[in-house]
Amino acid sequence: MQALFKFFHNYLDAEPRELDVLVCDEAHRIREQSVNRYTKRERRERARPQVDELIEVAWTPVFLLDENQTVRPGELGSEEEITAAARGMGCEVEVVHLAGQFRCGGSAAYDEWVARLLGIAEQPPVSWGEISAGLDDDFRVSSAAGPRELESWLLHQRAEHGGTARLAAGYCWPWSDPVRTEHGRTLVPDVHIGDWARPWNAKPQQRVPDAPESHYWASDERGFGQVGCVYTAQGFEYDWAGVIFGPDFVWRTDRWVAVKSESRDPQVKRADDRQFAALIRNTYKVLLTRGMQGVCVYSTDPETQEFLESMTR
Repeated sequence: MQALFKFFHNYLDAEPRELDVLVCDEAHRIREQSVNRYTKRERRERARPQVDELIEVAWTPVFLLDENQTVRPGELGSEEEITAAARGMGCEVEVVHLAGQFRCGGSAAYDEWVARLLGIAEQPPVSWGEISAGLDDDFRVSSAAGPRELESWLLHQRAEHGGTARLAAGYCWPWSDPVRTEHGRTLVPDVHIGDWARPWNAKPQQRVPDAPESHYWASDERGFGQVGCVYTAQGFEYDWAGVIFGPDFVWRTDRWVAVKSESRDPQVKRADDRQFAALIRNTYKVLLTRGMQGVCVYSTDPETQEFLESMTR
């Protein structure tokens, strides 16, 4: 299995055409190069663009991507970049646009609703009731008046219909390292909204008793008590999704506004204003599309909350 599933950076030293077929899932997350600060100097000196390594290693490389899921600066996997690199290496390129999807219970109506809600689609936002009217669509869309109500909605759906439920939020609160108490290491309840507080999920490579490691947060039942961020949620699904819109992305009159000063993501904050707005929009697109059976939304900003309530009726 280890030979079957690898990371993009694992092909730095691979031989040309070592594979017959390479399927690159989440290809929008391709980086500029495969090297990092731990890479030895001799390997660093022969490093090439990561996309070139991925194209050269297989007779038929396949890239699966969604440009509206790019959430960090330095993620270069776009149709334009991959096509240009492949043609520059003398490859024939075939672009296939996938219209259908199995995420969110395969609900085309919800897929459209999210795209319109966030301004990704050209059409203006529309309420869920209007877009789903007359359709045989079982996907559930709701809003909550606060974080407690959001958590209660998730618990009710899980109890009533079964499945997994998770709460995720925009990266608008600090993310502390675990602290040591008399009972051992424990997560810090960093996500404060009024008198409600919950911890983020455990950081990568950090083990905390009674909490799953970050890459198991979406599947381990102990993950329910923590708030997931986009880096933990991306690439995973659960049945019931709760999404907290933080103050980094707010609705003002007739448009979304990205507020860099409210972000606590050190990497994303380094982007220029235009790129920052695109990355934050994509962040919420990812969070909104994790649920397989339903989603409930809440915003810490009153005007945004009013807008979300009108869109979920």
